[in-house]
Amino acid sequence: MTASGARLRPRDRDAIVSALRAGVVPRTGFQHIQVGRASEVVAMRREIDRIADGGSAVRFVIGEYGAGKTFFLNLVRSIAAERKLVTTSADLTPDRRLHASGGQARALYAELMRNLATRSTPDGNALPGIVERFITSAIQEASASDRSPRAVIADKLAQLSESVGGYDFAQVIGAYWTGHDTGNEQLKTDAVRWLRGEFATRTEARAALGVRTIVDDANVYDHLKLVARFVRLAGFTGLLVCLDEMVNLYKLAHTGARRSNYEQVLRIVNDCLQGNVEGLGFCFGGTPELLMDTRRGLYSYEALRSRLAENNFAVGGLVDLSGPVLRLASLTPEDMHVLLERLRHVYAGGDPSSYLLPDDALGAFMEHCAGRIGDAYFRTPRNTIKEFVNLLAVLEQNPGTDWRELLGQVRVSVETNPDLAPLPGESGPDTDGADELASLRI
Repeated sequence: MTASGARLRPRDRDAIVSALRAGVVPRTGFQHIQVGRASEVVAMRREIDRIADGGSAVRFVIGEYGAGKTFFLNLVRSIAAERKLVTTSADLTPDRRLHASGGQARALYAELMRNLATRSTPDGNALPGIVERFITSAIQEASASDRSPRAVIADKLAQLSESVGGYDFAQVIGAYWTGHDTGNEQLKTDAVRWLRGEFATRTEARAALGVRTIVDDANVYDHLKLVARFVRLAGFTGLLVCLDEMVNLYKLAHTGARRSNYEQVLRIVNDCLQGNVEGLGFCFGGTPELLMDTRRGLYSYEALRSRLAENNFAVGGLVDLSGPVLRLASLTPEDMHVLLERLRHVYAGGDPSSYLLPDDALGAFMEHCAGRIGDAYFRTPRNTIKEFVNLLAVLEQNPGTDWRELLGQVRVSVETNPDLAPLPGESGPDTDGADELASLRI
């Protein structure tokens, strides 16, 4: 076990423990608590390798509520970073969607740009560094070939000009170079703002940078493709976009809004499966209902249903991990035991002499959970993990307390998916109003 002999810095230990106690996924330290799902990880490594080789990929990570989708997506991002991909992620919300007319799609793009991360900048806000890296490489190339940096930059960006929005994208990078060359920090700032989709009007962008377009709801996906090509020009191997909480599209009560978003998903699926984009991958996280509900889910859109249909031969315990849909298998009881061991190890800061529970306590804890909620304790382990860490916290702060006395007080419950509660207008036709936000169930 990798984690068994690993010492943790107090800062890393505290970050992991705090996140798990809150029921959320830690931002770092995945290697210390990752268990099981080896086949799924191998499948995603293949996809990442394809993206790094200039290809494209799209995956729908489907799992029950509380089964660990967000953790898995973050693990995939960390693997991608090791392969020199730029990664980014965002949760879809009522105010952040793939398609909209009131700024919600641009808000999603802006969030993705803020969350751009690289191996050296894992916490996001990597966009300025990526642009600087591109500029630096162009200066070095210009010096080696006895050319002007501006000419080298223009040559590198020429291939972007043929793409939708590529001409203005190249102009903005050129403006950044001008700011870099002349020491005009405001020009550099305006260029980064444009790249992040932070200009609200074309007039403002034209005054600041001399370009006629901005990132808006209508061209978000086109700009993501441009960013993917640009990061490759900057020396990275590609771009991986992870979008979680896809259920917020399922929750759209407005039929037209939901269909428009599914059409955008279909466009991404078609491009990635047909190889129409290079160095770009998407991972979507959602529940089985999001995928298979024929009234509101992705299967309600026939073109998506045909593309995301699962292998009919993968039945009776057989699996196919090569298709666009990747179902997260449940953790086994053995996986869960290993996970509890790792959590105990992390809580002790990697020092076995500081373990707060003996080995037999782990089995007793699992038996207690199984007695209360059955096999749900390892199928959807979030609550189980949270309560185990809470138990360790009480033992740490109350030395001499017998864990057996506390075990009966552990209250674990089956994870229930709030997204399956009745939606507005559930008993009748879908809402059809001008204000789409008013029809959302939040």
